Amino acid sequence: MPLTTSRRGFTAAVAALAAASLVTACGADSSSGKGGEKVRIGYIGDFNGTSLIAIADAKGLWDKHGLTAESKVFTNGPLQIQALGTGNLDLGYIGPGAMWLPASGKAKVVAINTLGNSDRVIAQPGITSMQQLKGKTVAVPEGTSGDMILTLALKRAGMKKSDVKAVPMDPSTIVSAFSSKKVDAAGFWYPAAATIKEQVPGMVELAKNSDFAGEVSFPTAFVAADDLVAKQPAKVKKVLAVLREAIAFRSAHAGEAIKLTAGKLGIPEEQVKADAANNKLLTVGELDALTKNGTIDKWLKGMNDYFVQAGKLQHPADPKTYYTGNLFTGAGK
Repeated sequence: MPLTTSRRGFTAAVAALAAASLVTACGADSSSGKGGEKVRIGYIGDFNGTSLIAIADAKGLWDKHGLTAESKVFTNGPLQIQALGTGNLDLGYIGPGAMWLPASGKAKVVAINTLGNSDRVIAQPGITSMQQLKGKTVAVPEGTSGDMILTLALKRAGMKKSDVKAVPMDPSTIVSAFSSKKVDAAGFWYPAAATIKEQVPGMVELAKNSDFAGEVSFPTAFVAADDLVAKQPAKVKKVLAVLREAIAFRSAHAGEAIKLTAGKLGIPEEQVKADAANNKLLTVGELDALTKNGTIDKWLKGMNDYFVQAGKLQHPADPKTYYTGNLFTGAGK
């Protein structure tokens, strides 16, 4: 279907793609551990979201801290926070674009993971500027970092979302829709964007996180259900002890972390290596220091300011109320 196809035809095509993609919204469970206290944890199938889970599985960290982990892969952060709210998940992993949900009281940030640079505004070959997207169809997974990078890039170009035909779309549907040229552009991320690049070799990158480094940081994080933090802090501390050890291992053994991640996801190591290169890894010592000196609170405050400007939130919570930094640093004692 050409890009000039009618809106009705486009909508029908997207609906069909979306229906097909529902089965991939989250993957099957996998378990690790031998009879310890059960914890259900979600992640996204990228290096940021998967590496710590893969390390913990392979190195027996769940067992070490008296846990049995049931892990499940999701396509994005908002789906995991929804699962936290319905009691179907204890902890999950989110990218920066979903940080508005903890800021609105939907979850607690229990551990900062990395600083992300995986998000992109991508466009079909021949489109070379954000201004050329005016009036064109742009796919975006709402409430995610893809939404965030698109909003930032449009603003810098002197544009608004109303200047484009923004179409909410599931990540897996974006891959299909972009590759078949049913959309002109997308607010998206690696490694999924790499799949598109293979299918559309002339894919253009119009914007990336690092373009806005002076304005806002892009922390990725693990989040927990409010009830879990309030009623089972000892269990949260066990999970954080696992994550801290996995972070330390990843910092010291990046190559093996990539190999373990590739094995868990069932994808080539080179693909994971390229994805990992788009992110800044932080050591446990750095995370402790950044927590204690208030830098992480400042990052989250900067995110809040963005979400207010973008119209996502009106009155975000103070990061001190939803980032449980004391739990994270305390798990190391």
